[in-house]
Amino acid sequence: MKTFIIADDHPLFRGALRQALSNMGDDLEIVEAGDFDAVRKAADEYPEADILLLDLTMPGVSGLSGLISLRAEYVSLPVVIVSATDDPATIRRALDLGASGFISKSASLEEIRNGVLSVLDGNIWTPGGFDPGVESDPEMADLIARLQTLTPQQSRVLGMLAEGLLNKQIAYELGVSEATIKAHVSAVLQKLAVDSRTQAVIQYSRIGTEGLDRESGAVVSQT
Repeated sequence: MKTFIIADDHPLFRGALRQALSNMGDDLEIVEAGDFDAVRKAADEYPEADILLLDLTMPGVSGLSGLISLRAEYVSLPVVIVSATDDPATIRRALDLGASGFISKSASLEEIRNGVLSVLDGNIWTPGGFDPGVESDPEMADLIARLQTLTPQQSRVLGMLAEGLLNKQIAYELGVSEATIKAHVSAVLQKLAVDSRTQAVIQYSRIGTEGLDRESGAVVSQT
């Protein structure tokens, strides 16, 4: 039995993904999620899921910050980004942040199936024509490298800071002391080379939204 989690806020596209995956065998369980809270709930309920197909722009999350959060909380769950924003910079950024692949929403059902099968075989899947040698801009590459030095718990704390939670609330959610959270926050600030929680959240948000128009999913000018 294989378990796939489909995370997209558009029912029609979830249906298309379900159609693509349902032809991959009889022993399948397909779980759908329409917002990021539902994604977390599905990952909690199916910790051994074989793959998570994650849309970049869905309620409750901003772009690739959702990928950062999931890679911190569910380290063994392969996450494949599925997005209409499939420019080389976005694909490169997703891979650098730990995505197991990237599927364009313009892909055919056969291409989607091939991508999922490739990831299940342990490969990294990207759209045809993508140059694996493409690099993030230096400033973004430095930020990604800094984020990758965070421990899973530190990444979770950073994500909760971005949600506006106070230390006391984070401590309650994670089941640890407030002093422990303060230590995590200090470590996060040091690793991101910032002086305040606000600056840390701004840096975190850049990963999620820079270059993306959340409404249309299109790349926007950074001039």
